[in-house]
Amino acid sequence: MSDFSSFSPSDAHAETTLGNSSASFDVLVIGGGAAGLYAALSLPSHFKVGLVTKEALTLSASDWAQGGIAVALDSSDSPELHAQDTLAAGVGLCEPDAVQFLVEQAPAQVKVLLGMGIAFDRSVDGLAFTLEAAHSRPRVLHSADTTGHALIQTLTHQVLQRPNIEIFEDVFTLGLWLQPEALVCQGVSLLKAQTITWVAAPTVILATGGGGQVYAQTTNPALSTGDGVAIAWRAGAALRDLEFFQFHPTALTVPGAPRFLISEAVRGEGAHLLDSDGHRFMFDYHPLGELAPRDVVSRSIFLHLQSMRQDSTIDAAELPHVWLDLRPIPPEQVQRRFPKIIEVCQQWGIDVLTQPIPVAPAAHYWMGGITSDLAGQTTIPGLYVVGEAASTGVHGANRLASNSLLECLVFGAQFAHLKPLHSPQSLGHKHKELSGPLQPSQPLSQPSSQRSSSIRFVGEDEAVVGRIHQALPILLWRYAGICREAEGLKTAIAQIEQWQQEFDGLGLTQTMQALVPGDSLVLESPQANHQIRRWAETQNLLDNAALILKSALFRTESRGGHYRLDYPETDPRWQVHTVVKGEDWSQSVP
Repeated sequence: MSDFSSFSPSDAHAETTLGNSSASFDVLVIGGGAAGLYAALSLPSHFKVGLVTKEALTLSASDWAQGGIAVALDSSDSPELHAQDTLAAGVGLCEPDAVQFLVEQAPAQVKVLLGMGIAFDRSVDGLAFTLEAAHSRPRVLHSADTTGHALIQTLTHQVLQRPNIEIFEDVFTLGLWLQPEALVCQGVSLLKAQTITWVAAPTVILATGGGGQVYAQTTNPALSTGDGVAIAWRAGAALRDLEFFQFHPTALTVPGAPRFLISEAVRGEGAHLLDSDGHRFMFDYHPLGELAPRDVVSRSIFLHLQSMRQDSTIDAAELPHVWLDLRPIPPEQVQRRFPKIIEVCQQWGIDVLTQPIPVAPAAHYWMGGITSDLAGQTTIPGLYVVGEAASTGVHGANRLASNSLLECLVFGAQFAHLKPLHSPQSLGHKHKELSGPLQPSQPLSQPSSQRSSSIRFVGEDEAVVGRIHQALPILLWRYAGICREAEGLKTAIAQIEQWQQEFDGLGLTQTMQALVPGDSLVLESPQANHQIRRWAETQNLLDNAALILKSALFRTESRGGHYRLDYPETDPRWQVHTVVKGEDWSQSVP
């Protein structure tokens, strides 16, 4: 079997080779964003941990986060108020126990970050808190408008000091490795340096982030293809609430520019949303105006633009966006709080101090995900999940602003208490735990066969993959975006199924699906690594698109981030989760 070369950015890390029969890990953490880094740091130090990142360690959606971390630390605030705001934003679908756990654990985890040296902004009275939409108190800690970057830098520095954590960069996780009889997760299959191989570990933690690339307009980076959700679904894990996608109201909308997120904190500091007539329109839709919940603001912008399309006096060039006006905020405050926004807007010819920013909604955060409990356990023994890929119940139908980085910290910290499974035979969907602390594992048995094969990526396959990869996000944006209805959803599902048949018929797909543990697939050309990753990401996007569309069709009401034009009211009979397992859709018990 061909080996993976280890990436060891610190001399404190011993040399290890992924896929080597002599290598074993107690835990594999898949993902290098805030959730993965914090989970790896929280694991007991006597565990041998493999941290597998899809790209360079510092590249993740967390690094892009601007707003901050919500926490009730100020004397005017309390965890109870934080919980009330979270529950209100979630429109009846939050799990109260999970929310209470989140807000109560938040102060302790923020203090851990402060001990690590994170540079949150300060005021004369101590930490500086800002107000964001749907929060009843200013409770969002921030580091200017680059809080995610500050968090990732702090956590990465800590990870590099840990001799028990081995980092493997530019490694793509293709799938889970399950014991065939007990259906217990015992490792993963990985792509690295023109080789596909299998790596064993008794515990796998998915921290793979969101899937915004399923939409044509998204604030997410290119790596956000929902890999963890897709591979967990294919392995048989239960998923939940996949129809609930949050569309951030204010993404930079300039031809040729990426949909750079303009932080919600801008509106919290006093910015106004204007239409092309200069009208501050949000109060026409909600009494909180610009500070209404995210789903309300996004939908209001969408509907307002729709209404303007019927007005022939409106310049068509201005229809795709509204304007975010920062001029009501004192200039020195804008310069202090939002230097990154100023910098990016300047790159596209916009001076935010003197002119408004053209903005429109874009896909931002997936509230649904892999069903898990408060310890991160999924319905597959040995498989855990944390961060955006998880559905813990804290976000419900609409995530409260700045609860996402907080979720990574609070639930990542729970891996300090990780305990082993008693035995695969005693498992089912519930995990029995031993009473003592988890000891380092013995290496799992390696794959029984170690035969190698080779493959050449056929040009025709590459063309099909490229065409689907390009067209799919446009389809989802059109039919499963901010507003949905049955006819459009069915049209999109039929197209996805047609693409899936085409994709399944590719020679590469059949070769990949025929791989079994022990096969080491050696790719023939230097370009093959990129091509296989493109194929795998397209497979994940196809699966995620089908899951979103079918879940959206299944839920015949409007709630939070899911809005049905043909069912515009919230239905109390649907105050339940959408549960997905395989091809079965059902409602949770109320």
